[in-house]
Amino acid sequence: MVQFFGFAVAIGVVWYQRGIKSEAAMTVLNNLESIVQPIDFDLYAGLQQQALQRIAVRDADDWPVLACAMSIGCPVWTEDADFFGSGVATWTTDRIALYFA
Repeated sequence: MVQFFGFAVAIGVVWYQRGIKSEAAMTVLNNLESIVQPIDFDLYAGLQQQALQRIAVRDADDWPVLACAMSIGCPVWTEDADFFGSGVATWTTDRIALYFA
C-alpha cells in the first residue's frame, strides 16, 4: 500500500519552505484518509519493473506511485519533476487550482 505517511518528513520541508504551518497541514493530510482509498499492493505489484524502467533514472523510490497511476489509468498530482516524461499525465498544484477556478 502506498501511504501518505511515507513522505510526511519530506513534505514537512516543503511546507516550511512555503511558510505553511506543518501541524495544520498534517491535520488536513490525515483527514484525507477518510476520502482517499488505498490501493492494495497486489493491484500494482505486477507493474513494478515497468514503472522502474520509466522512473529509476530519476528516483526509483517513486515506482509505487507510478505503478498505481499506471494500474488505474490516472494522472499523478505532484510538484516533483521526476514523474515528467514517465508516460502518465501529471498535474501540479497550480494547474489543479486553475482547473477548479
